[in-house]
Amino acid sequence: MDTRALRNPYHDYDGNPASTQGLFDFQGKLTSEFAQRLSSKASELLAVMENGLKSADQSDCTSYTGWAGIALLYLHLHNVFKDPSLLQKALDYVSRSLKCLTRRRDVTFLCGDAGPLAIAAVVFHRLQRAQETDECINRLLQYYQRVVKGDGGLPDELLYGRMGYLYSLVFINQQLGQDKIPLQYIQQISEAVLMSGNNLSRKFRVQNHSPLMYEWYQEQYVGAAHGLAGIYYFLMQPGFVSVENIHSLVKPSVDHVCRLKFPTGNYPPCIGDDRDLLVHWCHGSPGVVYMLLQAYKAFGVPQYLEDALQCGEVVWHYGLLKKGYGLCHGAAGNAYTFLALYRQTQDPKHLYRACMFADWCMNYGKHGCRTPDTPYSLFEGMAGTIYFLADLLEPMRARFPAFEV
Repeated sequence: MDTRALRNPYHDYDGNPASTQGLFDFQGKLTSEFAQRLSSKASELLAVMENGLKSADQSDCTSYTGWAGIALLYLHLHNVFKDPSLLQKALDYVSRSLKCLTRRRDVTFLCGDAGPLAIAAVVFHRLQRAQETDECINRLLQYYQRVVKGDGGLPDELLYGRMGYLYSLVFINQQLGQDKIPLQYIQQISEAVLMSGNNLSRKFRVQNHSPLMYEWYQEQYVGAAHGLAGIYYFLMQPGFVSVENIHSLVKPSVDHVCRLKFPTGNYPPCIGDDRDLLVHWCHGSPGVVYMLLQAYKAFGVPQYLEDALQCGEVVWHYGLLKKGYGLCHGAAGNAYTFLALYRQTQDPKHLYRACMFADWCMNYGKHGCRTPDTPYSLFEGMAGTIYFLADLLEPMRARFPAFEV
């Protein structure tokens, strides 16, 4: 393995109840001391972030690095702490975001206009402003035909492609009730993604190994952000794709990704790239783990869970990154690996590891990590770390933002 990580200074979980004593009880409920530490640190970083945002790019509407991401953080904090002033902050930031939409071809939750519109719909809904909620949803659905048809060479991946638009519909249903956006919208996009993957697999003549194949900028990426793992994670969600297609098209394609695993348990950034170096949510084990856990839920094959647990080992050893504390390529995003494994297994080891990564994040800026280009943003910077620290307060409810269903 490459050394893009700092050495993990923490003792691993040894099964001894004393090792988790100051952190959580046998049911996984955090101790009041540790919960207080997380809340205090989140508040402290929030003040630093607010100050830092004064010099942020005024015209970045996106969830990834711009105002919508900050709005999503405040929406999440409002979920956790129930303080009405946090919802007001979410409204302030999402309104800023709506004023500078890209209005170009980016239609995704993270990097396009769908994110700001979906987040605004939820904020308005919480404020019981029904007309504005519906207005945002209608604007969001105006992109739908274009996404299904795939005009202008729209890719299929999460950051810039169809799955990123699909997630914004899923997000609305999660927050406003499952039938707010009819399931057929989601199914039709999923079908379009299947067709696209099927065509590319034939074009590359790999259909015997992988009935589906996807690329972004001529590279067949593997990870969650631009690649196969992120796409298959969504295609395996219950009801998105017919059971027949899940078994005949998605499962063998997932198995193809599984065969790419390095001996370390990590995964390559692209098919054909044999460098075992990236342990990020965007490339490598921390993103592939969600595909594996979803495959385990869908098909019940123990090997998927074993591979997912191996992702956890990779992240524990190599997940404290020199790149910093962010979600996309940092310690906070990597810590969600443990929370996903904990939800699946209820093994306290994974919650313990998430708490250790949180301890690392609470020492923000003290490890000599790099400063990201957008130091206060949701996916690269401090906002994402705050999101994770607040999410850890209820470990069983924690979900990787703008991705996990």
